[in-house]
Amino acid sequence: MAAPSLDSEFSRYWSLLTPVQKESLLSVIRSFVVPRQRISIEQYNKEIDEAIARVEAGEFYTHEEVEKMAKDW
Repeated sequence: MAAPSLDSEFSRYWSLLTPVQKESLLSVIRSFVVPRQRISIEQYNKEIDEAIARVEAGEFYTHEEVEKMAKDW
């Protein structure tokens, strides 16, 4: 019984959103509905190696930098 009510409420709010907001929500919804494909161990290791390389190249934020950024949110 609550489903039609939720659907209509969702539709009302959906129509008030900007295209950017709709795209953002749609990606969240997809993350719940679309099953994620498992990646291979090779892909997993590649992503880890790339992340380590970024950190070694200095491409990261310190804890203090993140705290400063969060204050502006």
